[in-house]
Amino acid sequence: MTTHHTAVLGRNLTDPSRAVHDKDLEAGLKPPVFDEIVIPEEFGPVDLVVDDLKVKRFAFTQDDHGDWYLRAGPDGPRIGHAGLLANDLLQLFTLHYAASQVVGLHTEEELWFDRPVLVGQRVRLAGHYVDTYERRGQGYVVMEADARDEDGRTLVRHRGVEIMRTTPGEVAGRGSAGGGSGRRVSDAYDTSLPLAERLGGGTVTGMGLEPLRKEITFEQMAVFSRIGEFVTNIHDSLVTARAAGLAVPIVQGQQLVCYLAELLTRAFGAEWFRTGWLRVKLLRPVSVFDGVEAAGAVREVEHDGSRTRIGLDVWVRRGDGSLAAVGWARGEVPTGRPARGILPFTGNG
Repeated sequence: MTTHHTAVLGRNLTDPSRAVHDKDLEAGLKPPVFDEIVIPEEFGPVDLVVDDLKVKRFAFTQDDHGDWYLRAGPDGPRIGHAGLLANDLLQLFTLHYAASQVVGLHTEEELWFDRPVLVGQRVRLAGHYVDTYERRGQGYVVMEADARDEDGRTLVRHRGVEIMRTTPGEVAGRGSAGGGSGRRVSDAYDTSLPLAERLGGGTVTGMGLEPLRKEITFEQMAVFSRIGEFVTNIHDSLVTARAAGLAVPIVQGQQLVCYLAELLTRAFGAEWFRTGWLRVKLLRPVSVFDGVEAAGAVREVEHDGSRTRIGLDVWVRRGDGSLAAVGWARGEVPTGRPARGILPFTGNG
């Protein structure tokens, strides 16, 4: 008799209350190794409820307690953060693979934002593996997934690349700032221009974004990385991190991606939830207790009547000044909306 995974409707990918009765929460799941991957391999669908606690939990992990998420959204009803479902989509593969045995490395992430997620909404997540390849002795897998509302309309789409099994302490930091298009990310911007807090029709190329600074605690990392579902990994366990060749736990790459999503939400406003696109390459790990700075610079501005499309380079810098992640972003704003900025601090006067 074949047993099929059936998701319990809740706020998580799995139901942690199973621990009351089940001794092994990952019994019957495959080991997360490259040789076990099947192409194509389907994950889900899984139904989740975006309830008040799910949103508040994410707000804690990101230290992002904006009014849209906790009081009222731009159109009235409360909405979830842009990155709220990003980790659920990334982690869909753990419906088939044992999550607490995963010692992988997330290397690339791509997200499309089609509609805001409403608090109280029921969403359906599904995904599949689409490709595998080997490079520098490491096995990579590519997954595509999306979250849809009850009418089947997409809310968020995901494409991620991950090394399925590795020693993070040995391979971290091998990435580069180049993209598939050949254009490298640059962290340079025109310091004579105001730093943009909010983008608008008057945005000009070369303008930098007002940086977003974060101090990351172990508690935030652990909650983001599913300790509430009793998942043990290199992000929420000192023992597991050291067994993987790390001195201390490291921040999940998807958490850094969500910092960029927050930065871009601030820059584009409500338009980001309907027009946003973000692609990120994860270069170096960020250790627990380190601080990071997410920032960006405008590279393209294209006016099309009442709409203006803006393209940016974005990045996340570690406390020591090195780049942890780089990426490319694009979104739209109303042409008639003014840009809002502040003059950068020059150290003079």
